[in-house]
Amino acid sequence: MTSPKSNEPAHDPEVLQLAAKIFDLARDGDTATVAAYVDAGVPPNLSNDKGDTLLMLAAYHGHAATVEALLARGADPGRANDRGQTPLAGAVFKGETEVVRTLLAAGADPAAGQPSAIDTARMFAKTELLELFGAAG
Repeated sequence: MTSPKSNEPAHDPEVLQLAAKIFDLARDGDTATVAAYVDAGVPPNLSNDKGDTLLMLAAYHGHAATVEALLARGADPGRANDRGQTPLAGAVFKGETEVVRTLLAAGADPAAGQPSAIDTARMFAKTELLELFGAAG
């Protein structure tokens, strides 16, 4: 049984291939290219099949400049993925302090998500980040 033909861009193999490339660029921290794609019309909150946005991937992999560029282009600093994880919690988990500061400056809520950035910092005894969040250890 074949799936029905669709004219939806999201079902076009070339569009899917391009999206995968852009997610890789965010993951790799290719700030200039990611910014150029978003400037050319790629949604700043584009997400993959797990709900991970470009911002989530850039934050998790420690690319503060890419995070900053995406935020400047309208990426939502509080948008959680399908598992309830936020870019801020991902950055805390990976110990990316510069990314954490960038997301906080953009309004990311350290209490949002499951587990939250605060819970994650407590779990891994990251007291300097707890202090940054104004939370007790």
